[in-house]
Amino acid sequence: MAGYEIGDVPSIELSSSEKELLSSLGADAVQSKLMSEAIIAVSEHDEVIGPISKIAAHQNEGAFHRAFSVLLFDSKNRLLLQRRAMDKVTFPGVWANSCCSHPLHSEDELVEENALGVKMAAIRKLEQELGIDPSLLSPDDFTFMTKMRYSARMNETWIEREVDHILVIQKDLEIIPNPNEVSETSWVSYDELESMLIEEEPKNGSIAPWFRCIAAQIMTEELWDSVGNVAALEQLSDDRIHDMGDVTHMLPEAEGAGLNVSVLEVKPLVEQRIMSSLMASRHHRLASAMTHLIHGGGKRLRATLPWLVGKAVGDTHSGMLDVGAAIETVHNFTLVHDDIMDDDDIRRGRNAVHIEFDLPTAINAGDAMLAIAFERLVQAEGLEPKDVAPLVNRIAWMVRRVSEGQQMDIEFEDELAVSEEDYIEMIEGKTAVMFLTCAEIGARMSGADEETIECMADWGLAVGLCFQLMDDLIDVLSDSDVLGKPAGSDIAQGKRTLMVIHALSQPDSSDKDILLAALGKGDSVAPEAVEAALKALGNLGSIEYAKQRAVEYHAKAHACLDRIPPSPAMKALRELTDFQLKRIS
Repeated sequence: MAGYEIGDVPSIELSSSEKELLSSLGADAVQSKLMSEAIIAVSEHDEVIGPISKIAAHQNEGAFHRAFSVLLFDSKNRLLLQRRAMDKVTFPGVWANSCCSHPLHSEDELVEENALGVKMAAIRKLEQELGIDPSLLSPDDFTFMTKMRYSARMNETWIEREVDHILVIQKDLEIIPNPNEVSETSWVSYDELESMLIEEEPKNGSIAPWFRCIAAQIMTEELWDSVGNVAALEQLSDDRIHDMGDVTHMLPEAEGAGLNVSVLEVKPLVEQRIMSSLMASRHHRLASAMTHLIHGGGKRLRATLPWLVGKAVGDTHSGMLDVGAAIETVHNFTLVHDDIMDDDDIRRGRNAVHIEFDLPTAINAGDAMLAIAFERLVQAEGLEPKDVAPLVNRIAWMVRRVSEGQQMDIEFEDELAVSEEDYIEMIEGKTAVMFLTCAEIGARMSGADEETIECMADWGLAVGLCFQLMDDLIDVLSDSDVLGKPAGSDIAQGKRTLMVIHALSQPDSSDKDILLAALGKGDSVAPEAVEAALKALGNLGSIEYAKQRAVEYHAKAHACLDRIPPSPAMKALRELTDFQLKRIS
């Protein structure tokens, strides 16, 4: 591999859009070719998935891939740093460790025994980036230290998502930097590196976030003292994958991604956790019933929210994905039971669980999902034992509040005198409390202070209330194809939405009579009557009133975010807040 030229490496043909993107950025021919390299896509646990182009692994939501970082020391125990060339597509001009790149999806760089594959890749890239003669290097010169998993976003388009293998080598070597890769180099002592890392505004360029992770995780005085002593280095090594979370905030110039891209970053990881928990059932039919709604799609807003909030206000770790998976499982449990109680046959454009299977199986599946959610919760990664009980207690509180809200919803169907205050209390429990809990827990798990945690809980509550108001509006303003269920079904079921409550509080009129004629009549009401009732809601000003209240909660949510210091990840939370109103725009 050491003799590979750029054109010889395994590659994947770039799409026309990828080529156009690189051209629009002014990428030169060499850097464009490098973006077609076939690198190694991996799971978050560093399990090989297959080849992926370098551009695909780094564009938009990106994908986890295998990487390596070389820490090259000389005989004076100085560490070589490199500043990435401005020609680089991703993270140009930042200071990083001696060499950092990716093993290729090739026979010799896929070898995992003794980290041989990443060591061979390191030899190849040390030649390409720093002009180091590969004949002077052997895999035995490198000591494998550990692995780190992290994400770091440069901007909306580019992201690093790596399982990084850390290698240490001490050797006096001639350095001839490739100007297309490296703009400058510097040899630093332990104290000099410390000074660089603590500078709030580095004078000579920013430091790469992955290098800050390396420095924080392993670059102790003990490691520096052990350089040159392989046995001592091996004593400091481990076989773990250290979860560094999202470290975008470590790069001052970083720009956050929007909501869609931010969700797509973590949605597959959350869904994998959900499916692995639900499919663990020994009974195939029960597992199928539990996963039926998951297969039906969904935005996974609740599932990804702890991570999104954590990114915005503190540090992230994979335990937030476990918690998100648990809350999403609870959410789907409530949907299964809701459809039974509401006698809804359709959910997300497909049969409800009790229709696809049968009523007893649906009830049993919902019960099992609730138990499985708590199993996932107590197994969440990165939690201190002392933090488990409060977390379980908070989720249990959430489930209880959801049940109370649902019970109020059931009882309201037989009551005409439901107040707006009653309605808000009901939707707080039925819907908003999940958003509140996701936001609150995400902030708490991120290490945020109590004021920030309270602020994010308030934000989650406001977003959740806005969400439910918009859901009610969608039922009357969208057609059946959009809804995935019959339009106006809330009217037929007798749901006391804010629109209905407002309409019933108006003076007697023909429009009010038309609404009452359809309200709560179930399957016996004609579609024409439902359509007339929906029109009556508009005539009574009830639709506009509900919109106004949704706007108020939308403003409250933004006011909460205004109290939080800005960060790259705040962009996604702003868009999530606005998304609620855009659902009927």
